Amino acid sequence: MALPAKKQFKYWGVAALVFAVVMWSLGHVLLPFILGAAIAYMIDPIADRLEAWGMSRSGATATITVGTLVVFVLLLLVVVPTLIYQMIDLANVLPKLIGDARNFVNDRFPAVFEQDSRIHQAISALAETLQSRAVQVLQSVAGSAVSLLNVVVLLVIVPVVAVYLLLDWDRMIARIDELLPRDHQPVIRRLAGEIDAALASFIRGMGTVCLILGTYYAVALMLVGLNFGLAVGFIAGLVTFIPYLGALIGGALAIGLALFQFWGDWVSIGLVALIFVVGQVIEGNFLTPKLVGDSVGLHPVWLLLALSVFGALFGFVGMLIAVPVAAALGVVARFVTEQYLDSRLYQGQGHRDAGTE
Repeated sequence: MALPAKKQFKYWGVAALVFAVVMWSLGHVLLPFILGAAIAYMIDPIADRLEAWGMSRSGATATITVGTLVVFVLLLLVVVPTLIYQMIDLANVLPKLIGDARNFVNDRFPAVFEQDSRIHQAISALAETLQSRAVQVLQSVAGSAVSLLNVVVLLVIVPVVAVYLLLDWDRMIARIDELLPRDHQPVIRRLAGEIDAALASFIRGMGTVCLILGTYYAVALMLVGLNFGLAVGFIAGLVTFIPYLGALIGGALAIGLALFQFWGDWVSIGLVALIFVVGQVIEGNFLTPKLVGDSVGLHPVWLLLALSVFGALFGFVGMLIAVPVAAALGVVARFVTEQYLDSRLYQGQGHRDAGTE
C-alpha cells in the first residue's frame, strides 16, 4: 500500500533538510569528493565512447587516467609556473595601475573625487562592497582549500576519487535507478534525464567554451606582447561561463594593462580590444550555439543568484555546487510550472468541465 502524498512529502522534506545540514557542517571535508565526482561526471562520456569502440570499462578508465596524467605533467612543467608568476606580478602591478587611473581621472574629471559629490559617494560605496565581497571570497577559499585541507592531500584524493567513480559510474547510476520509489520512478527518470541534459550542455559545453576562449585570449594577448597576457586570458576564460562577464572583466583588465604598457601606441591598444571583440563574435556565433545549445535554460541572473546564495550558505564548496543545483532547480521549476498550468488551480473548474464535454 502506497504512502499518502502528505507523508511522502514529509519524509523527503526531512531527507532534504538532513542533506543540507550535512553539506553545511561537512562541506570542507566533502570538497575533494565533490571535485572528484564532478570530474568523473565530465569524463564519463569519453569512457562511454571508448567502451563503444571495444574497450572494457577498466581499459577506458586506465587510458583516460594515463592521458590526463601526461597532460597534467606537461601543464605543470610548462604553463603553471608562468601563470603563477604572472598572477603574482599582476597582483603587485594592479595597485600602481589603479593609482595611475585615479590620477588620470582626477586630472580630467576632478568632480569625481569631490567628497560631497554623488559620483564619489557611489564609487566609494561600490569599492567598499567589492572589497568586502572579495575578502569574503578569499577567506572562504583559504579556509576551505588551505586551512582545513592540505593542498597536497587534496591533489591526491581528488584524482583517486575521480578514477574510482569513473570506473563504477554506470553501475552506480543503475543501482540508484533500482532504489527509486516505484510510484514516482517515471517522473524521477524524466526529471533526471532533463537535469543531466542541462548539466551536460552547460557544464561540459561551457567548460569546453571556457577552455577554448581562455586559450585563445592568452595566446593572442601574448602574441600582441601584452604583459600578463597568460594571466588575463586565464581570468577571462575562467568566468566565461557567465555570458559577457568573461569578456567584460578580461577586456577591461587587458585594455587597462594595454593603456598602461602601450600608451601612445594606439595600434597595439586597438589590437588588444580587437582580440576581445573577435572572441565575443566567435563565442556567440560558433562556440556557444555548437557546444552548449539553446536548451539549457540557465539565465545569467539565475547563475549569479545561485553563486551568491550557495556561496553565502556553504562557502567555497557551495560555489562549486551552485551551477549543478541551479540547473536542477531550473528543471524542477519548469516541471512544477507545467503541472500548475495543467491543474484546476490555474484552469479553474469551469474550464476543466468544458474540456471534458
